[in-house]
Amino acid sequence: MLLWPLLLVLAPVGVQSDWLSIDMPHHAYEGDEVVVRCSEKNNNDIRRLMYYKDGSQISIYQSASSYTISNAEISDGGSYYCMAHIRHAIFASVTEKSSSIQLTVQELFPAPELRVRPSEPTEGTPVNLSCDTQLPLDRSGTELHYSFFRNGHILMGWKSSKFWISEIWKEDLGYYRCEAMTASPSVLRQSQQSYIHVQRIPVSQVSMDTQPPGGQAFDGEMLVLVCSVTEGTGDTTFSWHREDTKESLGMKTQHSQAAELEIPVIRENNTGGYYCTADNSYGPVQSEVVSITMRIPVSQPLLPFSAPGALAFIGDVVELHCEDRRAPPPILYWFYLENIILGNTSVPFGEGASLNLSLTAEHSGNYFCEADNGHGAQCSEVVALDVAARTYPPSKIRLRNCPHRCEGRVEMEKEGRWGTMCDDGWDMKDVAVLCWELGCGAAKHTPAGMLYAPVAEEAQPVFIQVVLCYGTEEAMGECGQVETFDCEPDEDAGAVCE
Repeated sequence: MLLWPLLLVLAPVGVQSDWLSIDMPHHAYEGDEVVVRCSEKNNNDIRRLMYYKDGSQISIYQSASSYTISNAEISDGGSYYCMAHIRHAIFASVTEKSSSIQLTVQELFPAPELRVRPSEPTEGTPVNLSCDTQLPLDRSGTELHYSFFRNGHILMGWKSSKFWISEIWKEDLGYYRCEAMTASPSVLRQSQQSYIHVQRIPVSQVSMDTQPPGGQAFDGEMLVLVCSVTEGTGDTTFSWHREDTKESLGMKTQHSQAAELEIPVIRENNTGGYYCTADNSYGPVQSEVVSITMRIPVSQPLLPFSAPGALAFIGDVVELHCEDRRAPPPILYWFYLENIILGNTSVPFGEGASLNLSLTAEHSGNYFCEADNGHGAQCSEVVALDVAARTYPPSKIRLRNCPHRCEGRVEMEKEGRWGTMCDDGWDMKDVAVLCWELGCGAAKHTPAGMLYAPVAEEAQPVFIQVVLCYGTEEAMGECGQVETFDCEPDEDAGAVCE
């Protein structure tokens, strides 16, 4: 009767049994959770449960329990089985072994490849980086996150496998790589490193422009020198120079193809040749020389009248003279009565311009002139002139042989012929009346008429021997006169009025 229990106690260990079974998948992907479950017909009889992989024990449980691989790796692939100590009687147990199941853990996705387009970019141009890998069809919905690195430092981490550099520069060169990983960082793959070489284009076609354009500067105002290049990338150092003095005016380094240098106040001594250079580490390239010339605008011109005071008479001839004494010629002068243009004159030399008017009653009003040398027009102050009718018939008298009508040899007309006047008794009172009648200024001198060459012709008569004026008359016709009796042309009278 004791033989049967003894046989149970001495039963062989590790016998393959259909009573103990193992349940697990044959295939899995990296990062999957794999559950290995061993069971017996009556799990309560399991006193000790052991799990094995490739013949090595990996876990021990005191009762029925499952073994979980929470984050499967390629190395987790292999042959799995379990062994259990099964209680068969109060004092006896047997060890049973399950059948083996082969687990294959597949790569979820291969290591990504970093693609750079273009592979050798030029400074200032965009670059596209892509981190390319492939999920299996049955896991195509798996969410991946991507990261991009340069020289070991992260540039971006995001869901997108694309990274765009809008402008790449020389300092951006280096070793780039990318990473792809699942949303929960259980599976991660890195690409190989790729070296990105950034090409720099040397500067070329350097030119210098000015503001205002054409190298034309206004005295006392700002001048801007603009240095630019047609090609050239990266940091460019711009410098400005004056050619005649070899003076360096300034330097700027910036990420651009143009730079400006301001000269706040330009003066006449700043005229000369200027140029600029540009250098982006391949050596300076020089622009052509630009000549800076000074533009001096006209100042307010002067408008003096040849008429005495602000009163003139109908029939008088007055001279309007407009002059700017600052700006260089050529200058265009305009003459106005109120807002009516009387005339204009372009003067190539610095003498001003004149306009003679034979006065009528319509010439009363306000006069002004305008000067313009192409750099801005200026108007003179307004001068008023009142033109009145004479209360006595004007004498036909004039001063000859002088550029100014208020100076010269005295001549008068009788019966359609012009003759001269003898200087007997000729004094400042006589000249004062003459100046008044001619519409000139105050009397200044009584020179000899022969000073105003050429002298009177022999055939030209001498009409008056002596003029007797008190100086208060308005015309020579009101003065006493003695007809000639003994006078030659070399005794002709002369007069100088203001």
